Amino acid sequence: MNFFGIVFALVNSALLLSLPRRWAALPLLLGSAYITRDQQLVIGPVHLPMMRILIAAGLIRVAMNGERISGGINSLDRIARLWAIWNACSIVFHKAEFLVFRLGIFYDIVGFYYLFRVFIRGLEDVRALFKMLCVLLVPLAVTMLVEKLTGNNLLGLIGFGPADVEITNGHYRAQGPFSHPILAGTIGGVSLPLALCFWRENRAVAITGIVAALAIVFASGSSGPIITTLAGVAALTFWVLRRQVRTIRWLAVIGVMFLSLVMNDPVYYLVARIDITGGSTGYFRAKLIESAIAHLSEWWFAGTDYTRHWMASGIEASAVHTDMTNYYIQIGVWGGLALIVLFVWMLVVAFRRIGQALRASRGAPSGRRFLIWGLGSSLFAHTVTFFSISYFDQTIAFLCFLLACIASLPVLQKAPAQIQGQGPLWRSAEQIAARS
Repeated sequence: MNFFGIVFALVNSALLLSLPRRWAALPLLLGSAYITRDQQLVIGPVHLPMMRILIAAGLIRVAMNGERISGGINSLDRIARLWAIWNACSIVFHKAEFLVFRLGIFYDIVGFYYLFRVFIRGLEDVRALFKMLCVLLVPLAVTMLVEKLTGNNLLGLIGFGPADVEITNGHYRAQGPFSHPILAGTIGGVSLPLALCFWRENRAVAITGIVAALAIVFASGSSGPIITTLAGVAALTFWVLRRQVRTIRWLAVIGVMFLSLVMNDPVYYLVARIDITGGSTGYFRAKLIESAIAHLSEWWFAGTDYTRHWMASGIEASAVHTDMTNYYIQIGVWGGLALIVLFVWMLVVAFRRIGQALRASRGAPSGRRFLIWGLGSSLFAHTVTFFSISYFDQTIAFLCFLLACIASLPVLQKAPAQIQGQGPLWRSAEQIAARS
């Protein structure tokens, strides 16, 4: 970790320890958005990137202040806990040489989710944080545009990002502080639906977030983030058809079944036909799914430590693994089918909570309900992205942030006056927490 990294870590840690609870999530997002995981504090076999230092500072803050998850544990928290437990248990079935690496992943995911759950107490906190995120993305967008146009990563000049810039078909692909251009672009793609949610409430914030998100996607020069963006925006437009969501889901299932009948290749080979920017590796992604199915016996129980033979090519970072361009499969490699099932179950529960919050908030302001829908749209964009990239860097913080926001959604409860027929009074989770 260089001088700039040390200063950034100290400032962010100080903010994390001192900011009011409502804003305590910002240093975590700031640290994840602006400094590479390669900035590490090395203590023996333990490598502490910036995000792990911030998680430690956050845990210290929570312990010192006695802060707890507002409103108690809910169904999404329970399934997240089950996922974390099996993730930890599956480590014992892997070689000892991977122990520190797997424990690091466990620490990152569990630490981020827990801290975001503690700091975010309801939809008002979600709204405030996403407004700040729209502004927070602007400097990142500017540096990535410079990187895209000039081939110079400004963050790399101070060690906050890779110095080398990727080139595909003669065009620069910006990645800022992230480990890959697709991951950088993904941040813009999943943030766009939430920026759009503020169009009526605060036009300036919305435009700022929209421009920043689109600039990040453009600068990445990757097909994946464009698909992510389209998926998120498409999901957001279904707001007008929200009462027909169940019908739409069944139509989608029927559509997939029909395609599987008429296509010569398995339906997942549709991924191979997507190439928006030129130079896409869609065929590799489809082939990876096919290979994972073919080698199911090797990893179904608790994952595997060797996948290099699954594909014709490997990766420089590992001599024992192929390039895991699918997060669902990557999770299976970590902990087998059970870990995938628990992960998908967690996503299903998150979507279900979105629906429950919408049904419970009938009569609430339309902007409040649209923001809830926006959270679901952003999550849908993530679920699509998982088919094209694994979250192997600080991008995981933004997924944990979104899931924690969904877990904190207000649950409206009938007040005594409503029970007695005296009007549609309702109390939000924020109000309930304030009185408890």
